[in-house]
Amino acid sequence: MHAEDKALVALFEGLDTPGVSDALDKLGLPGHCFGVMPLDNYKQVVVGPAFTVKYVSASVPPGTVGDFIEEVAEGDIVVIDNDGRTDCTVWGDIMTQYAGARKIAGTVIDGVCRDVNKALGDGYPLFTQGRFMRTGKDRVQVESVNQPVSIGQARVCSRDIIVADANGVVVVPRERAQEVAQVARQIEAVEADIRALISEGRTLKQARDALNYHTLQRKS
Repeated sequence: MHAEDKALVALFEGLDTPGVSDALDKLGLPGHCFGVMPLDNYKQVVVGPAFTVKYVSASVPPGTVGDFIEEVAEGDIVVIDNDGRTDCTVWGDIMTQYAGARKIAGTVIDGVCRDVNKALGDGYPLFTQGRFMRTGKDRVQVESVNQPVSIGQARVCSRDIIVADANGVVVVPRERAQEVAQVARQIEAVEADIRALISEGRTLKQARDALNYHTLQRKS
């Protein structure tokens, strides 16, 4: 991973998707990947730059489905736009094994995966619209890599910062990463203070009112 990528990823250390989501709302930015859910209740937050892949229906003869993986760098998150298709998969056990060996951080799919036991057993982070066993070979093919894609209604450009955890997936525009991370930290600090007041015996309403909870994520 390049130094600039490492610096942007480091901005989100200790943050999670709820905090980043609230920051996106406050800044008036889109980036919530609707319907894309974690394969498992991951305890760790996965953060990395997006390596984007666009799939389309296969031509005659059909094109390839997975050769792009050789171009993905260590620490990247593979972000696959399969147009939300749930009738055929674009990720299985071989891809999981190879991605893990290359230390790819995880995979996000607007579509489905298969061979989930391999991903679960290896602890490889997968975030998808679901699971289905039917192969995508001869049904879909790669059209482009590192071009803008749509994931759960969110636009993702190459090298945008992906933050994913047990709650789902959010996309941070690369050029706004520092701002988003800063706002997310401010919001999470206030929420920590609210929890501290509750621990001291304040009512929920008292704690929230004292720290303006209801305006935390309101657009500035």
